[in-house]
Amino acid sequence: MASLLAQPTEAAYSTSSNNSNSPAQYTPVSDRSEDGSVVHNHSSRPPPGSLKVQTNFSDGYDSEDSHAKPSGTGFPKYTAIEEKQIVKKFDRRLVPFLALLYLLSFLDRSNIGNAKIAGMMEDLDLSSSQYEWLLTAFYITYILFEWMTLMYRLVPPHIYISLCVCGWGLVACFQSLATSFGGLVFLRALLGITEAAFGPGVPFYLSLFYKREELAFRNGLFISAAPLASSFASSLAWVIVKLSSDGPISPWRTLFLVEGFPSVIVAVFAWILIPDSPGSAWFLAPRQRLVAELRMDGNKPDRHAPRRAKFDWKEVRNTLADHKSYITAFMFFSCNVAFSSMPVFLPTIIEDMGYSSVTSQALSAPPFLFAFVIVLVTAYVSDRNRARSPYLITHALVSSASYLIIALTGHFHAHLSDTAHTLIRYLCVYPATAGFFSAITLIMTWTMDNRVAKEGKGASIAILNIIGQCGPLLGTRLYPSSDRPWYVRGMATCSFFMLVVAGLAFTLRIMLFRAMRAARQDDDIELQTAEESEVLIGEGRTGRNEEKFTFII
Repeated sequence: MASLLAQPTEAAYSTSSNNSNSPAQYTPVSDRSEDGSVVHNHSSRPPPGSLKVQTNFSDGYDSEDSHAKPSGTGFPKYTAIEEKQIVKKFDRRLVPFLALLYLLSFLDRSNIGNAKIAGMMEDLDLSSSQYEWLLTAFYITYILFEWMTLMYRLVPPHIYISLCVCGWGLVACFQSLATSFGGLVFLRALLGITEAAFGPGVPFYLSLFYKREELAFRNGLFISAAPLASSFASSLAWVIVKLSSDGPISPWRTLFLVEGFPSVIVAVFAWILIPDSPGSAWFLAPRQRLVAELRMDGNKPDRHAPRRAKFDWKEVRNTLADHKSYITAFMFFSCNVAFSSMPVFLPTIIEDMGYSSVTSQALSAPPFLFAFVIVLVTAYVSDRNRARSPYLITHALVSSASYLIIALTGHFHAHLSDTAHTLIRYLCVYPATAGFFSAITLIMTWTMDNRVAKEGKGASIAILNIIGQCGPLLGTRLYPSSDRPWYVRGMATCSFFMLVVAGLAFTLRIMLFRAMRAARQDDDIELQTAEESEVLIGEGRTGRNEEKFTFII
């Protein structure tokens, strides 16, 4: 028995990773006769390769269950129930916390719109052009530091994320100390660096824990923190301005301080709670960690964090040479024109409808709450139906139409009563915001759907953001004070770019359908179903057991 245990086997590796109370038992592999009976070979020393591991896990499932999923490499099977339990734990422990972090980051980025109408412009003697530069400075550094998305592969995420959160929290607080335009524009640029290091890479980070058909809803939960933050910022700004109007410091300074400091505190929890990989998730049991790796890799689990694996530069080059990466990037660019402008200008737009500063803060919240719900519903349905383009095109067209109605209402306001044009413009804000927030979620997910390697996912997100984040350079200049109170030009511009999003999404959809036909002709693969939403392709015929995947359309 001692010599038998000394033989290294792959199965022994999987058993050693489990802290079950039941010891591993080596038993001869059974052979079935023609009548289905089992005949065991009871030789004293079984031939090499004829051993298997029986481990009495306490999960309460039958390893021969028809629902059990084989790992494909001799590692333990796992059931669909086990997999769902793991996904639920990620949904409860990981995604909400990341959404909270993004909520804080978007809050610290967009609250300058609330500070603008809370006295910041008068105290610092800022012009409309200078305010636009405050918004632009953030996105300039945000774009220049998009390459930091790849840091998720090089630095342990729990360290990297916590440093980012602490960084932007401190910078956000320091904005309350600004005494001039120069000092505030420097802090906004620094805020762009700290937030660029975090937000754009989170969809890639989530792709380490979720399969592609699960990713849109989780990205939706993450991205939906943006409209929720905008809504929360408006409500919180209303409270802060009301309570601090007679305080020792200006309301807008109190706003920056109160909304920035929580990030510094949460950074400590990020260091403790963020896992580096599925195999190191502290909230999973030992066997669940193994299954979490197996379900993602389909191969031998990587016992090390992803950062320690060999970096595949070839996959990065392939992604850079793929024109589909740039189509989604320009979709992101177009969508960001609206995404970057409405959250920071909506309080001003509503104030120009004739409402007071405090009322404008309150009325800015409901459209973003509506967008929050729509984003989650859209992402859930997209994952369930394994489709992206139909929902992306629909939301882009609805948002474009809403912006166009706002622009036309402002242009023909003389033919409408004050109540009519105010009501139309305000109500159209709801589908406009819900449309671009939902489109952003689907674009970020879709750009990774076509990538297998982690480096490819990271590179595609980097391309997406480097090109896409140039959109805010235009979006932040769409609503100058010279265009008030109707802002026809800005609304029409957003309408045009949301229409471009729909056109590019339709183009990519056609390209993927053509790839489907080409794959059917070139490969000897029989598809069991010819669903519109996917195309089955092979990764090549190299003799290896390589993964095949579907491009979600």
